[in-house]
Amino acid sequence: MIAASGIAPAPVSAPLRAALGRFATGVAVVTTRGLDGRAVGLTVNSVASVSLDPPLLAWSLSRRTGSLAHFMAARTIAVHVLSDAQEAMARRFAASPAERFSGLDVEIGPGSVPLLKDVLARFLCTLYSGHEAGDHLLLLARITHWEEFPGEPLAFYGSRYCRVQRP
Repeated sequence: MIAASGIAPAPVSAPLRAALGRFATGVAVVTTRGLDGRAVGLTVNSVASVSLDPPLLAWSLSRRTGSLAHFMAARTIAVHVLSDAQEAMARRFAASPAERFSGLDVEIGPGSVPLLKDVLARFLCTLYSGHEAGDHLLLLARITHWEEFPGEPLAFYGSRYCRVQRP
């Protein structure tokens, strides 16, 4: 840990969480087909472009999530970038796992991965590598196919969903 210019390492706390929340992020839902054959998905705000050659994206997954084993064993995952009209979708996939796909009309993609509709972008991926990162795993996924659609992004800032205001 670096303690330079009077800045000391901070313990995990509400103030640290608030400071980290000052970074605006996009909102995505990651889906796969679980080990038991059921659809699995969750909301994340940790997606980042990593490389164009090979095409890689990164996302992080809490070690405490019940879907960890499903994503680690997945052959195919889908990363869905949500539009500003999909806050309810983001909340749905952040809530109880039993309710996430209930009554939801999804398409079925390669590897039987559930694909959400009306998103801004959709990336089909295979797991490239996983790295321990504290209480999370940092997952790198190789993009095998992608689609993009018109619309505006849903963002997350200060522990709230928000819309991006273009200049």
